[in-house]
Amino acid sequence: MSKAVKTLLSTLDLEPIEVNLFRGISPKVGWQRVFGGQVIGQALVAAQRTVKAERKVHSLHGYFMRPGDPENPIIYEVDRIRDGGSFTTRRVVAIQHGHAIFSMSASFQIEEGGLEHAIDMPDVPRPEQLASEKELAEQFIDHAPENVRKYWQRERPIELRPTDLTHYISRKKLPPRQHVWFRATGPLPDNPAVQAAVLAYASDMTLLDTSLYAHGRAVFDPALQVASLDHAMWFHRPINMEKWHLYTQDSPNASGARGFTRGSIYSEDGELVASAAQEGLIRLRDPAHKSST
Repeated sequence: MSKAVKTLLSTLDLEPIEVNLFRGISPKVGWQRVFGGQVIGQALVAAQRTVKAERKVHSLHGYFMRPGDPENPIIYEVDRIRDGGSFTTRRVVAIQHGHAIFSMSASFQIEEGGLEHAIDMPDVPRPEQLASEKELAEQFIDHAPENVRKYWQRERPIELRPTDLTHYISRKKLPPRQHVWFRATGPLPDNPAVQAAVLAYASDMTLLDTSLYAHGRAVFDPALQVASLDHAMWFHRPINMEKWHLYTQDSPNASGARGFTRGSIYSEDGELVASAAQEGLIRLRDPAHKSST
């Protein structure tokens, strides 16, 4: 198991501190705020800890309210909203320094059969045809800004392989669409709850950036204040994050200093396993004032 994956699994393994209360920590990676995907994943784990294992998450909807402080633990409080015959509903609030930083509702369901259909996976280059992160770093690292260079040099639990690099190496205005292959960089437990939490963690990667394609900008642009505002996911089919998944994304709209992006997540063999949607802050910074969400 890679060190980064081991750290991720440890980060998602919350400490129970009381009935319906859990404590999560953040890895020491030098970030100024907690990665949004970490909070989503930890909140999902907190909810899962109060639900019977045979009931799997099928949707979650969350709102980011304050940036998380990576130097301090996050407390997750679970409200057991409903336990029905087929569905279970939970609400989770993440708390730091006495304030809510994130809230999430999640729904769980027993396994049931029924009607099925899914939109086909787009025809894009396969991951084995694309450069690895290590090869990309070796090719572009010397010319990248310092914050981008630090990001690519850090060992991470999720490997990303974009099918097109134009957005990452230029400021060309592009159609607001992208396709990214991703997978865990090491083995994971054969546990649906863990797999779902790792996917939730990864689903926050690259999504907001797609809303900047049409403007020739990127999330690392110092002229922008960028942050996730909300995040929604729907889990359709079983997940194995050790294998490649295609994250196909499009951004139908940007307005009011916010960008909206949709994502479809396919398994390597073309099954639609999950969908996501997110709106994020993409505010142009005023050099004379400090902005905050």
